[in-house]
Amino acid sequence: MSKSSVIMQPGAAASAEPLSFYLTEEHHPKNGTLLGFWVYLMSDCLIFACLFAVYGVLGRSYAAGPSGADLFDLPLVALNTSMLLLSSITYGFAMLEMQRNRLAGTQIWLLVTGLFGAVFIGLELYEFAHLIHEGAGPTRSAFLSSFFTLVGTHGLHVTCGIIWLITLMVQLGRYGLTSANKRRLMCLSMFWHFLDVVWIGVFTFVYLMGVLP
Repeated sequence: MSKSSVIMQPGAAASAEPLSFYLTEEHHPKNGTLLGFWVYLMSDCLIFACLFAVYGVLGRSYAAGPSGADLFDLPLVALNTSMLLLSSITYGFAMLEMQRNRLAGTQIWLLVTGLFGAVFIGLELYEFAHLIHEGAGPTRSAFLSSFFTLVGTHGLHVTCGIIWLITLMVQLGRYGLTSANKRRLMCLSMFWHFLDVVWIGVFTFVYLMGVLP
């Protein structure tokens, strides 16, 4: 619904007909969405900081069960890490194509990014299924409970990012590179790179340090 305001001309008589103007477009504060999304990312930082802190406390509580050195398959985890890092690079290519207003190139690189993310999730689910099959499920020890919670929360975020990416690809196909879609792509870019940074912390703090004696 449009908003209206009434103004009076200077020196006009009180009985004169008032002049009206109408705002036909919705007002959107400049950079308001990006600022709000930064606030969301900071709240997500707090969530992962708490999960890292919990793992730091419980990461050596094996309850006479297997440790990280017994369970972690570093070559598989390294391959999984490369998938997520490559997806960050391909998303950067998508943003470059967006800045050049090339719709086809943007969608192609978004598709490649989504495929890399899907491979990452697939390998993570394989790892979880293998650990549970070996009897190292989240209920086996406090170490495994904190491990599954931290890594699983990150995987859930990546899954949501893939769904968001698919949704944006549909919107780009219907409406093109509008200013609203460019803003949404910027928000997803921040989210995706944030998940890469978090995973580097997971890979270092959980997997690499976990195989140390």
